[in-house]
Order: sequence, then C-alpha cells, then structure tokens
Amino acid sequence: MRIDEVLLNEAKAYAAKNGRSLNSVMEDALRQLLNRSTEAAERPRVELVTTDARLKPGIELTPEFIYALMEQEDIETFSKVQADAAQ
Repeated sequence: MRIDEVLLNEAKAYAAKNGRSLNSVMEDALRQLLNRSTEAAERPRVELVTTDARLKPGIELTPEFIYALMEQEDIETFSKVQADAAQ
C-alpha cells in the first residue's frame, strides 16, 4: 500500500500525540470511512422543494418581514383549525 508522505506523517504525529500505534489510527480511520459510506447509503433520500417564484420588486426579506409572514401563516392556520373544529 502506498500512502502520501504528508498524510502518513500527519497520521504518525496524531498516533504519537494520542499514545496510539499508527496501525490502530489507520484501522480507526478506515472503519470510520466505511461506516460513513454505509450510513449514507441507508439514509432516506430527501426531496428538496424548489420554485421559480420571485419576490415582487421592492420587497426585502428582512427579519421583520419574515416574522410578519410567519405570524400571518399562524393566524391562517389557527383560523382554519377553529373553523374545522366548529363543523
């Protein structure tokens, strides 16, 4: 096996600093790499919602504007829940 000299020196320094053998450091690194690829394969795919919608000219996404939108959405949701409950 061939390992980049700089990487090997970093691994040796890490092993020495942590009182470990180079072999145990390399084994742990390989285990982590293999576990990460297995975990990534097991994760469900996430679909991101995208849109071509654009803000109207003159509207800035300030924290105050976003807060107002969130409040409006909360009010609409609350109103809908109340209306559904009344039926």
